Amino acid sequence: MGLHGVKAVFFDLDNTLIDTAAAGRRAIEEVISALQSKHHYGEGEARAVCDKVQAKLLKECHDPAKMCITDLRISHWEEAIQETIGGEANRDLAAECYYLWKTTRLQHLTLAEDTRAMLTELRKGLRLLLLTNGERQTQREKIEACACQPYFDAIVVGGEQKEEKPAASIFHYCCDLLGVQPAECVMVGDSLDTDIQGGLNAGLKATVWLNKAMTAPVDTSPVPHYIISSVLDLPALDEVSGVSLNTQDVFLG
Repeated sequence: MGLHGVKAVFFDLDNTLIDTAAAGRRAIEEVISALQSKHHYGEGEARAVCDKVQAKLLKECHDPAKMCITDLRISHWEEAIQETIGGEANRDLAAECYYLWKTTRLQHLTLAEDTRAMLTELRKGLRLLLLTNGERQTQREKIEACACQPYFDAIVVGGEQKEEKPAASIFHYCCDLLGVQPAECVMVGDSLDTDIQGGLNAGLKATVWLNKAMTAPVDTSPVPHYIISSVLDLPALDEVSGVSLNTQDVFLG
């Protein structure tokens, strides 16, 4: 990736370098199977519990000063079971479901061999930084599970900072860590609202949107400089010649 003047690339983690969504689906299926085989739930009941948990995760507001993430997420399962089945709260079953979901998801979070090779190659000429939003413990466990630490010069977790993406401050913090200027950095991620908007807010040289499904963004979405359908297409930006990264160009890999 020999884009003129670029010294560093920031990568998002979830659904950019690792397929967190797919790992989550595998984990949910494991819980559904366990609820049916071990606890004699009907399939509809088991799926209803898991659907409710996923809805709670999407709306989750976590204050680490009040409750640890483990207790909060066990509570999601406890509430979902009670809302679906009724009766007394069953904290033990909720904890069993949570740990099965969590363990299975982590087991399926892998950094693909071709992604590792790409990062290794890029790092020969660039500084690489992992920038991920999310609660500290959860994201650190994912990082450990996929063993991505050796491929980066620095790792920044939003839950450990004052602000997360898309705040410009966390991007500027990353620049300071690497000793580079925003105009020397590129952000790569799958979220228009956090990765791309954040890169634009911070004045980075370029933003690269990973759009696996190649779906059309809504009109109000931030406009990335580049669009790729696979993170493995990133090095091909090296082949884009005579292109100013200060314009809203699109590269379809």
